Amino acid sequence: MDQEPPAQPGVNRNEFVRSLSTGLRVLESFSATEPRLTLSDVARRAEISRATARRMLLTLVHEGYAYTDGRFFELTPKVLGLGQGYWSGRGWHELLQPSLGELSGKLGESCSAALLLGDEVMYVCRVHTRRIMRIDLGLGTKLPALATSMGRVLLAGLGEEALEERLRTADHRAYTSRTVTDPTRLREIIAEVRATGYAVVDEELEDGLRSVAVPVRDAAGNTVLALNTSLSAGRESAQESLARTLPDLQRCAAAVEDLIRSLGEDVRRLTVPQGL
Repeated sequence: MDQEPPAQPGVNRNEFVRSLSTGLRVLESFSATEPRLTLSDVARRAEISRATARRMLLTLVHEGYAYTDGRFFELTPKVLGLGQGYWSGRGWHELLQPSLGELSGKLGESCSAALLLGDEVMYVCRVHTRRIMRIDLGLGTKLPALATSMGRVLLAGLGEEALEERLRTADHRAYTSRTVTDPTRLREIIAEVRATGYAVVDEELEDGLRSVAVPVRDAAGNTVLALNTSLSAGRESAQESLARTLPDLQRCAAAVEDLIRSLGEDVRRLTVPQGL
């Protein structure tokens, strides 16, 4: 408990603020799928003691970044302000919105783009048509990579060592009765995604929700983000959904790849540094 994370290259240990690091881990404990956590939940997810978690959470409550009813804690909208500087200086949403808007119009479905952060995906652009998820997705929303189509596409773009690390540290929980949690089967699925160039996730994150995703690669062939469309699972079979959406998804990904390549070195400021 309360283990100090290793300093990153170039960071002097004497300049490392442990309490700030712990506070950030507490904030990262909350997610779109688990917005309300107990003290014990936070301590476990942030890998800190209950006493430390309590101090951190009560500080967040005092500063207006969290709310508690005495048992559960949840973040407040004030937290969004912490990312304002990042998003104002980056333009993933502005860059991708026209392409995703066109794709959404063709398919008649909601479409999104996401980056890989650890064992989660983070949404950087989304075009809504109708809400079919319990979670209200928006910029910065994080979802478990293993249970999402974009996550599996992004994981498929990793090297074997990095993939094994994600599989080892990820939370292998079942979100529905159809969620694949077995690491061996997940390796097989991700290998299939590498071979085919797309991922289909059918009611593994939420009942009634299906999604199809494809990768977007840079000039060097590295997967930098994923695009997907989400749709109702009850209207057609998974194969019908794939046949209907995959060609347009692939055309959109190719257009975004051309756009990224046209930016050259400037695209570096839009990406999240590897390892975050």
